[in-house]
Amino acid sequence: MSAELPADARAMVLTASNRAAAGVYDDRSGKALAEGLARLGFDVEGPHVRPDDVAELEAVLRNAVDAEFDVVLTTGGTGLSPTDVTPEATRAVLEREAPGIADAVRRYGADNGVPTAVLSRGVAGTAGRTLIVNLPGSTGGVKDALAVLGPLLPHVVSQLRGGDH
Repeated sequence: MSAELPADARAMVLTASNRAAAGVYDDRSGKALAEGLARLGFDVEGPHVRPDDVAELEAVLRNAVDAEFDVVLTTGGTGLSPTDVTPEATRAVLEREAPGIADAVRRYGADNGVPTAVLSRGVAGTAGRTLIVNLPGSTGGVKDALAVLGPLLPHVVSQLRGGDH
């Protein structure tokens, strides 16, 4: 993969958390994700903090696709709790799934001493020319995910913009 990230690459960060949306605690994972994407060279919007609600999350994701963001990364709402609904909202928006991406994020975490990484139900795929990936709602999960995604994102953005293989 030799593609370089285009200078105008745009990313959006969406945090799904009832407690962060209510102001109970600060959204550290969304901030870490936005900072990591900026370090990779993206112009970053967000984090947008929303409660764990399928309709609300789906609406934000659809707006991001309509706004033609290259990448949308979500953090939170991927676990086994009854309120964790980010994958359901994401699947409603995706046109094509890319399960290898979500699998690689889980595998990286598990291989690096976080056995609970495999509990994430996060999904990944594309809608229009936008890649959407669900990440865990922790700063450690975000760090691990960026280690996986960093080398992939320039190639993905190039492909979604019509680049050659």
